[in-house]
Amino acid sequence: MGRMSKAYFLGLDISTTGSKALLVDENGVVVATASSPHTLQNPRPLWSEQNPSEWWRAASTSIRSVLEKASIGGEQVEAVGLTGQMHGLVILDARGNVLRPAILWNDQRTQSQCDEIHQRIGKDRFIQITGNVALTGFTAPKILWVKENEPDVYAKSKHILLPKDYVRYKLTGEYGMDKADGAGTVLFDLKSRNWSHEVLDALDINASWMPPTFEGPEFTGCVNEEAASLTGLKVGTPVAAGGGDQAAGAVGVGAVEPGVVALTVGTSGVVFATTPSALIESEGRLHAFCHAVPGMWHFMGVMLSAAGSLQWYRDTLASNMSFDELLKEAESIPAGCEGLQFLPYLSGERTPHPDPLARGAFIGLTLRHSRASMTRAVLEGVSFGLKDSFTLIQNAGLGKIVQVRASGGGTKSALWRQILASALEAELVTVNTTEGAAYGAALLAGVGAGAWSDVVTACNVAVKLTGSIMPDPAQVEAYRKAYPLYQELYPALKSKFAKM
Repeated sequence: MGRMSKAYFLGLDISTTGSKALLVDENGVVVATASSPHTLQNPRPLWSEQNPSEWWRAASTSIRSVLEKASIGGEQVEAVGLTGQMHGLVILDARGNVLRPAILWNDQRTQSQCDEIHQRIGKDRFIQITGNVALTGFTAPKILWVKENEPDVYAKSKHILLPKDYVRYKLTGEYGMDKADGAGTVLFDLKSRNWSHEVLDALDINASWMPPTFEGPEFTGCVNEEAASLTGLKVGTPVAAGGGDQAAGAVGVGAVEPGVVALTVGTSGVVFATTPSALIESEGRLHAFCHAVPGMWHFMGVMLSAAGSLQWYRDTLASNMSFDELLKEAESIPAGCEGLQFLPYLSGERTPHPDPLARGAFIGLTLRHSRASMTRAVLEGVSFGLKDSFTLIQNAGLGKIVQVRASGGGTKSALWRQILASALEAELVTVNTTEGAAYGAALLAGVGAGAWSDVVTACNVAVKLTGSIMPDPAQVEAYRKAYPLYQELYPALKSKFAKM
C-alpha cells in the first residue's frame, strides 16, 4: 500500500434493523464497530417498508462513529465494502429521487405477481434461467406490483436499486450492484452472471433501469464531496461492490470454496454452500445465486424455525429453566430419542417444503419419554430440517461436503454441535469471526484495494478455526435410521396441516 500509516478497510451493512459500520486492519483484525437503528413500517397487513433516507442517515452516523471509536481519520480508510438486506425494491426517478418507500425482503403482498411471472415465462423455464422460483420476497414481483398498483410511480421510474446500492449511490453518485444481489432479484441469467433480457422483456421491465453489475471486490465508484462531508471519509475513497448479506456473511466465515458450507443456527436456519458453477435444483427448492467471490455461485436453503424452535419449547414448556439446564438434561438421552421425532415447522417452512401451512409436531411420544427426551428431539428435529437442505445441495451436484462452518446462537451448545456434526456427517467447526456480513464486506474491500490477492487468500489470513467436532460413529448410525423416517412425516401430514 506504500504508506507509513496503518491502513483500514470499512465494511458497511445496511440491515433491516440498522446500519453497521466495521473497521478492520491489514491483518483482518476488527478495530471498531458502530451501529445506528432503522425503523420499520407496516402500513397494511403483509406489507413491510422502509424509507431509504433512514439508511443513509444511519449509515453516515455509523461511519462517523466508527472512525471516532478507532481514533483514525477518514484518510486512513483505503476502501469501503457494502452489504445489506437482500431483495428490497428501491425506485428512483431520473434525478435520483426516491419515488416511494422501499418494499423489503419480508413483504408478502406479491403472491399474484409471482403467479403471473410463472405464467408469462413458464415455471420450469424461469428456474432454468434464474435458478429460482418466483417468491414474494424477491425483487421482480415487487416491480410488477408497483406497475399494477401504482402506475404514476412506475411511469416516473428510471432506476432500480437494492437497499445497500442506494447507500452506494449516496456515497459515490454512481448506480451499481454486485452480482450476488443481482441474482437475488430473480431478473438475472444465473449462468452468465448478468441481467436476463429474456426475463426483463417477458415482464416488460425496461433494461435501462437496471444498474451495471460487478464482482464483489470490484470498485464501483469513489466517495464524493457531499458524502465525505457527512461521513468523515476522504474524497476519492473507492467503494467495492460487496455482496448481499448472505454472500458477504459467507465470506466473513470463510465459506468461499466448494465443499465448505456455512451453517447459521439463529432464530431461523440458513445453509450456504459455495458451488464452482451455476448449479440449479430442478424444482427450485433451493435458492441458487451468484457468490460475492468472483466466478463462484452458491446454493442457499432456509428453515424458518431453527433455534426459534428451542426458544419456543423452553418458553412454553420449561419457562422456569435456563437453556443450559435443559440441554444438560438432554445429554443423558441416546441419539434417536427412542423413536421420538419433532417437526420444527412452527412458522411454516421454506426449504425443502415451501409451505406456510406446515405445522410443528412431536410424533412418537410414549410413557418412557421425559422432558429431556423432548428437548433432545427438538435439537434433532431442527438438525434433520437443516440436513434436508444439505441433502438437496448434494443431490443437485455439489458433491462431498468436507466442512461445516457454524455460527449463530444455537451453535453455542456443545451438545447441539455434536448432534449437527453427526446428523450432517461432516466436520463442524467454529471460527474467530463473529461480526457477520459487515466483516465479509470489509474483506472484499481489502481484496479490491490489493491488501490480499483474492478472496480465498483474505479468508485464509483473517478467518481462523476456534473449535472442531467430528461426527460420532454411534450417533451417525442412529441418525441414518431416524432421518429417513423424519423425511416421511411431512408428506404424510401435509394434507392434515392444510385442514388444520
